[in-house]
Amino acid sequence: MLELAVLGLLAETPLHGYELKKRLSETLGPLWGISFGSLYPALRRLERAGAIEEVDAETAAPAAIVPTGSLKGDLASARQRRRALPGRRTRKAYRITDRGRQHFAELLTDESADDDRAFALKLSFCRYLEPADRIAFLERRRVQLSQRLSSSRRTPTARAIDRYTRSLLEHRAQSTQHDLEWIDELIAQERAELLTDRPEGATA
Repeated sequence: MLELAVLGLLAETPLHGYELKKRLSETLGPLWGISFGSLYPALRRLERAGAIEEVDAETAAPAAIVPTGSLKGDLASARQRRRALPGRRTRKAYRITDRGRQHFAELLTDESADDDRAFALKLSFCRYLEPADRIAFLERRRVQLSQRLSSSRRTPTARAIDRYTRSLLEHRAQSTQHDLEWIDELIAQERAELLTDRPEGATA
């Protein structure tokens, strides 16, 4: 999933390693524990595979500067960032190649990796899929949630359930039901857009 996230972010713009790590943490969330120790091996694998390539630092998106609310502080941050540019690590930037875009598309449509975390990540890059592929992706999620909801509503009979366990099971069922309604809404929106974009006189 890390390679999928890397390719998805580089599909938008070339990035320095530091900025890529920052955006990966924002995209994947803190539980993934993205570090340079995990990022750079993934970058080397993708580079060896021809999916990404190094570019000049000037072509990469600059790292964001967090405003301090003080003109003096902001100027100091900008000067510090400029001084850091000659360093080897900050000079290295990456961009996706045509082969990388093809691999990215394959990872996005891979049905073998559709757990909760994979779904959330793929959904964040869903705009890169064709409409029919987006609907198929959402339909697969709907099937998963329907099966999960059916399973969560079965009351275990092998042992007695206290009210706390029962409350937890009910909460899970409600959460799954909410997610299912959300997916139904997304599917309806996708289908409505397909009808809107269909040429006049065309049939399904």
